[in-house]
Amino acid sequence: MRLSQIFIYPVKSLRGVVVTTSPVDALGLLGDRRFMIVDANGQFLTQRALPKMALVTTSLLGRQLTLSAEHFGAINVALTPDPAAPRLPVTIWKSTRLLAEDCGPDAADWIGEFLQQRCRLVRIGADFNRPILKATYPSAGNVVNFADAFPFLIISNASLDHLNNRLRAQGEEPVPMDRFRPNLVVSDCPPFAEDTRPRFRIGEITFISAGPCARCRVTTIDQRTAETSSEPLRTLAAFRRDLTDSSAVNFGQNLLHETKTGALSVGDAVESAE
Repeated sequence: MRLSQIFIYPVKSLRGVVVTTSPVDALGLLGDRRFMIVDANGQFLTQRALPKMALVTTSLLGRQLTLSAEHFGAINVALTPDPAAPRLPVTIWKSTRLLAEDCGPDAADWIGEFLQQRCRLVRIGADFNRPILKATYPSAGNVVNFADAFPFLIISNASLDHLNNRLRAQGEEPVPMDRFRPNLVVSDCPPFAEDTRPRFRIGEITFISAGPCARCRVTTIDQRTAETSSEPLRTLAAFRRDLTDSSAVNFGQNLLHETKTGALSVGDAVESAE
């Protein structure tokens, strides 16, 4: 088994970027979900309610994050935390009153015009601290960025191939990996091999499984058009329901990283760490 792709999502729920190597810090992949869009009450915004968020492209170059969208041009935002920036209390699921840096009125106006609602772009800074609330394993010292719950999500190419074969057999179109927004994609393994490794190492980083990822309607949103359908969630529900929670449909594994510094690169071997 080898690491075949690495995805970083600079802004929660916007388009991601593919990289060939990435440093790792305590929050996960460097640059991953370090920004988030919130409403006027500091509540996080997501494609679940606003599918058109999929239409905003992100890119990282030097010390800048660039957001762009068709017919809306682009805006640049500093990647580096700003000690002088106003702090905003923000909420992600059950993580409340997290202190994030406000990225200013220009970014808020650009995103607000695109989404047609009042909102702010916020950034992780020195005052941000978000302990992991959900974990199968003891989580003392484990923190997470603006992701839903965990720093990493892993899926194998073989698992996606298996799903797409089922979709084709039903006369449905196959779906690309970006529907599932993984951080790490692995190859050279059987379908769902990622479900069977409680502890393993990729390159310099040792991971432990934090349990399966229950999927939501974001998987049904085309990440290039923002159009929605019932697939692939409907097909997944036929064979990937959680054995202990019939309301959950699983695809991919959440991960915690025991090694808090280092790097990951495409081609790294996936090896047992037992």
